[in-house]
Amino acid sequence: QVQLVESGGGLVQPGGSLRLSCAASGTMFRLNAMGWYRQAPGKERELVARIAIGQGPVYADSVKGRFTISRDNTKNTVDLQMNSLKPEDTAVYYCNARGVRLTIPTNELNSWGQGTQVTVSS
Repeated sequence: QVQLVESGGGLVQPGGSLRLSCAASGTMFRLNAMGWYRQAPGKERELVARIAIGQGPVYADSVKGRFTISRDNTKNTVDLQMNSLKPEDTAVYYCNARGVRLTIPTNELNSWGQGTQVTVSS
């Protein structure tokens, strides 16, 4: 079982910065990828950034050059540094983790955090 807890959301002015953090807890699991998704009211949840072990990060086109994802595989944490924020970045941001159970390696995990609100407004 894996639990994800996000932090770092809040209200920021356009052009400002925020850093989101996510920590995974539990036992008997191995995470292969962690990432961030976001969902605005009336819209589908979309990928913001994701990083997998042994691979480079993947970003949505809308955030390339502004957001940076980083992961600590030992601590099972993932951060999202968000710079040059725009009003259209306003959404609930969700941490996501994918991996396997160590007790049943063929049983894949797909866990989500509770979400953290990011509001970009003057």
